[in-house]
Amino acid sequence: MAQLPPSARALIDESGAVAHLVTIDPDGSPQVTIVWTAIEDGEICVASLTPRRKLDNVRRDPRVAITWEGTETDDLGLRHYLGISGRGRVTGGGAPEFLRRIAPRFTPPGTKFPRGDDPPAGWMLRIAPERWRGYGPWGNGTVGG
Repeated sequence: MAQLPPSARALIDESGAVAHLVTIDPDGSPQVTIVWTAIEDGEICVASLTPRRKLDNVRRDPRVAITWEGTETDDLGLRHYLGISGRGRVTGGGAPEFLRRIAPRFTPPGTKFPRGDDPPAGWMLRIAPERWRGYGPWGNGTVGG
């Protein structure tokens, strides 16, 4: 698993940038979903309260790509971005707790998320980064280099 540089971790964990997750449909075509993310134990984590195609896709084929548009720009006004390729795995439970922890980055102050008093346990998608590319302070990296 690749160790992401601090600048990439800050984009994922602190900026409030949503991510675009790409999984592979059974016919080989890409399936794209906008997701909230955070890093736990070196893995990029995504929660799902209900069954979703992205989860089925990762169970069948763990290859994923995920991108974020940064909040910073260069001196020409070009926005930074980060793309990570890796392998995902799905685990049961933990989605409401994860979402409660990260929701303040994505919702207005005081918003209760998930909604309701007893949300389902859901699933966690955990992505082990293998390489990253992009434009910004994180540069480009691969496992072992």
